[in-house]
Amino acid sequence: MSQIFDRRAFLKDGARAAMGLALLPFPRVFGLPSFDLVIRGGTVVDGTGGPPWKADLGIVGDTIEALGAIDPGQGARVVDVGGFHVAPGFIDIHTHSDSGILRYPQAESRVFQGVTTEVTGNCGGSAAPRPPDRPGSEVGELERELLDEYGIEDSWTDVASYFDVLERVGISVNHALLLGHGTLRGNVAGSENRPLSGEDRIQVLQALERGLDQGAFGLSTGLEYVPGRFTPTDEILEMARVVARRGCLYASHIRNEETMLLEAVDEALQVGRLSGARVQVSHLKAAGQPNWGKQVAALDLIEGARADGVEVLADAYPYTAYSTGISIFLPAWAADGGRTALLERLADADARARIRDALAERVRQDPGDFNLIVISSLRSAENREIIGKDLDQIADLWGMEPVDALLRLMEEERSVGFIGHGMSEENVDRVLSHPLVMVGSDGSSMAPHGEAARSRPHPRSYGTFARVLGHYSRDRGIFDLPTAVRKMTSMPAGQIGLNDRGRVARGMKADLTVFDASQVRDTATFDNPHRFAEGIHSVIVNGQVVVEQKTHTGARPGQVLGKA
Repeated sequence: MSQIFDRRAFLKDGARAAMGLALLPFPRVFGLPSFDLVIRGGTVVDGTGGPPWKADLGIVGDTIEALGAIDPGQGARVVDVGGFHVAPGFIDIHTHSDSGILRYPQAESRVFQGVTTEVTGNCGGSAAPRPPDRPGSEVGELERELLDEYGIEDSWTDVASYFDVLERVGISVNHALLLGHGTLRGNVAGSENRPLSGEDRIQVLQALERGLDQGAFGLSTGLEYVPGRFTPTDEILEMARVVARRGCLYASHIRNEETMLLEAVDEALQVGRLSGARVQVSHLKAAGQPNWGKQVAALDLIEGARADGVEVLADAYPYTAYSTGISIFLPAWAADGGRTALLERLADADARARIRDALAERVRQDPGDFNLIVISSLRSAENREIIGKDLDQIADLWGMEPVDALLRLMEEERSVGFIGHGMSEENVDRVLSHPLVMVGSDGSSMAPHGEAARSRPHPRSYGTFARVLGHYSRDRGIFDLPTAVRKMTSMPAGQIGLNDRGRVARGMKADLTVFDASQVRDTATFDNPHRFAEGIHSVIVNGQVVVEQKTHTGARPGQVLGKA
C-alpha cells in the first residue's frame, strides 16, 4: 500500500526551490522530507547483470539520489514494493511507434510491460524529416491519414518540429529517434530503382547531418523494403561514415533474412568495418524452414566481427513469428516505382504471370507455405473479415489459389500487414540467449481501442518484455534474471548512447520498473493480442508514477531524448 504525504502543503514550490530543499538527499531538513519519492523494500536488479540486492531508492525530481536503507519519513511519497524486484525501466531498442505514440500517447501496450523508453525510426522509416515540398513515401501518406483520424496536427517537417509535436501532445514514455535511410532517400528519389546522382547524395547527406544536429541518435536502414532494396552498399557506407564521425548508431534491417541471410549479415558488418560506425543487426533471425540451419553461422559472423573490433550487437524478439507488409514478397523489379507502377504491371498479363511465379517461389522460401501467412491489418473496411485468417483460408473463402489471393490483396489494399510464422523455437532460444543480442520488440505503442483494435497485431507490442522475464528466464531458464534485465536495460542504453538511463544507480534518471518475478508473464497471443502483461506492479518514468497497482495513472512524463 502506498503511503502519501504531500510536502507541498508545507512549502510552496518557489520557496522550496529557493531554500534548495528539493536537492538535498539527506535526512529531514526542518522536519520536511528529503525525497519526492521513496521506493521502499524492493530487491534491486540494477541492469548490469550483477546479483540482486535489497535497497530502498530515494528520488528527487527525475533522478535517483540515494540507494540503501531510507527512513520512510524522508519521502514526500512512499511506494512500498516489498516482495518485488526493482529494475531500470526497460528500453525498447527497436520499435515503430513514430506515429503510434501520437495516436496512443499513454503507450499502454508499452508501459504495462515495463517499457519506459522507445527507440523509433527503425527499418529505414522514420517520422522525420519530411520536406513540405515533396510528397514523401506511400507509408508516410498512410500514417498522415491515421493521424487525421485522431485529430492530431500533422505539422512537422524536420526532426526538431517532430519533437515539438511530441512535447505538445505529452507522452508517457521517453522517445529516442533514428533517422530512416528510406525516409531520407525517398524524400529525394521517391520509390525509383536507381543510383542517386551526385546532387541527390549531397541532399541526402545534408538531411542526415541536419537530423543528427537536431538530436537523432543515428541511422537505420530497411534493405528489404523500397527504397532500401534499391540502394547500393557504397551509398549506405557514405552515410555510415557520417554516423561514425558523430559517434552515432547504424541499425540495419538487413537485405535478406532467409536464403541470403549470411551475405546480408556480412554486408552490415562490412559497413561497420569500413565506416567505423557502431552497428546493430535488427531483429536477427533465420526465416523460413529451409534457412533455419543458417542461424548459427549468422551468429558466428557477428562474433567474429566483434572480435575483430567492429562494435556490433543485434536485437531480437521472443517469438517464432515476424510481422511486416506483403509488399516484401515482391521482386525488386515489380516494386520499382511504388504502388502505381505495381498496379500497372498487375494489369499486364505477362507481367502479372511473372509476379505470380516470383511470389510463389518467395513464399516457399519464407515462411514456407501460404498457411503460415496470417493477415493482421488492412486499411479498407471491405476486406476486414479476413483479418486473422491465413492465405489458405482466404483463398478458400474467395474461391481461388492462395497466390492469387495474395495478388488480389496487393491490388485492392494500399497497406496489408501480415504475421509470418517462419522461425524455429530452437533458433529463438539460440539468438535470445546470445551475449551479443539485446531484446527489442519490433512493435509499437497501442491500446485495445481505436485504430489498433480493428487489427490483429503481433503480440510482441504487448508482451515482449514480460515474455522474456517469465517464459524465457523464469520458466525456461535460458538465462538468469539479471541477464534478462541487462538485455533490456544497460545493453540497449549503451548501444544507443543513453548514458543516464539503463541502470539503477545514484545520479541516473528515475526510470524504473517494479515487477513480481514469480508472476510476471505475457498474456497477449496471436489470436488475442490486445492483452496486457501480468506481474508488472509499478512503472516510473522520470520520477513520476505512470503505472501503479496495475493501473495507468494518466501521467505523461515521457521526454524527447536527444543525442548530445
